[in-house]
Amino acid sequence: MSDDDNDKIAPRADLADAAFWIVLGVAVLIGSVTMDRLERQGVNPYTVPGLLPGLLGIAMIALGGILGLRSLRRGALLHVGPAAPDAHERERWRRIWVVTALCVGYGVVLIGHGLPFWLSSTIYVTGSILILQRMSHDPAVRRQTPRAWAKALAIGFCSSLVTHLVFQELFLVRMP
Repeated sequence: MSDDDNDKIAPRADLADAAFWIVLGVAVLIGSVTMDRLERQGVNPYTVPGLLPGLLGIAMIALGGILGLRSLRRGALLHVGPAAPDAHERERWRRIWVVTALCVGYGVVLIGHGLPFWLSSTIYVTGSILILQRMSHDPAVRRQTPRAWAKALAIGFCSSLVTHLVFQELFLVRMP
């Protein structure tokens, strides 16, 4: 993102985003701390299920705090009232809702309903790439050529296969 793109984002919007990330980070951290530690099964403390989510929660809190401080330095509390959303802001929210719908569709529809994890993840990643490319402002990126489909499918397959193997073989977590 260039400095010009950063200047288009209102400091108050950054402050609201910062609050969201901090609250989400706290929720993730609380969830990870309250997870079963599997101590009864003799699990090594460094491999407990809540360790990675806890670290991610801390990272979200820290980065949300940095974003909040930056927005305060840019005058987030000095601006009066919300500005009317412009085309850039509407497009931003449209992308957020599309990505949210893709994630919910992946978690609710694809995972755990008979399809193997690697296939569900391949469909999700491939579909996400193609949909988000279709939403691009650049006409060359927006075009859905056979090459773009093949590239998205290759990325989707490879990423799902690597994720499946890492979790199943390295972390010993059986994927759905």
